[in-house]
Amino acid sequence: MRKNRILALVLLSLGLLSFMVTPVSAASKGNLLSPDRILTVAHRGASGYVPEHTILSYETAQKMKADYIELDLQMTKDGKLIVMHDEKLDRTTNGTGWVKDHTLADIKKLDAGSWFNKAYPEKAKPQYAGLKVPTLEEVLDRFGKHANYYIETKTPDTYPGMEEKLIASLQKHKLLDKHAKRGQVMIQSFSKESLVKIHQLQPNLPTVQLLEAKQMASMTDADLEEIKTYAVGAGPDYKALNAENVSMIRSHGLLLHPYTVNTEADMRRLLDWGVTGVFTNYPDIFQHVKKDYKKS
Repeated sequence: MRKNRILALVLLSLGLLSFMVTPVSAASKGNLLSPDRILTVAHRGASGYVPEHTILSYETAQKMKADYIELDLQMTKDGKLIVMHDEKLDRTTNGTGWVKDHTLADIKKLDAGSWFNKAYPEKAKPQYAGLKVPTLEEVLDRFGKHANYYIETKTPDTYPGMEEKLIASLQKHKLLDKHAKRGQVMIQSFSKESLVKIHQLQPNLPTVQLLEAKQMASMTDADLEEIKTYAVGAGPDYKALNAENVSMIRSHGLLLHPYTVNTEADMRRLLDWGVTGVFTNYPDIFQHVKKDYKKS
């Protein structure tokens, strides 16, 4: 009996120790799709501080307690999904030309960090030089279930089969259905067709319709009701928002995550109007604004 009690105490201690040392991830906190929750989406990672769409940029965003890291997807000549905003290599690497015309092996030879040091000398760091373009697989391998992912299908018309490849990767990493919390992965796109396809393939995978400023100018209640048939939210250009259209979008039960909000004044104004999160290059600043906003 005494041995059993000692064993129980040892197991309890080990359990408590395990609980104490296990990192508390963004993925473990609350209902990500609650309209009462204000989400910090790290736009291309912590891209105000670190070269965008690099593993280091995502690691920095995680340290800043962002709710989501944002991934933009492109596809290589040999059909591999990589994380990069532009369709061309020129801006964020020392390569040139279209992503679709280069193999993954070609792209892996490129420097995806030195451009940042040249563009932002006040933020330059030696370790940024030589950073690599990550694949979707590499990001999911690195963070697994210890991150929440806000993934954009970029120009899907250029990349047939992108949606199927994306879903296959999410399934492989057990980030879909019963294996993951609802909302741990969100899919966004300017392409309605891409989002409808995702919704048909994986009805439980939340999608968000991105909107350009000109689309917001002509937005109607009927348009928002149509979006609601395949998406849980809208992601408009923040410069196109005002108190009235924020209220209009929210009245349809849609989440509202505008892009890309980088100043405290804009963040506070949007919170006053009723957005449910923002995309920002500075997740630490928005985290600070949220904290102060809750106090006031």
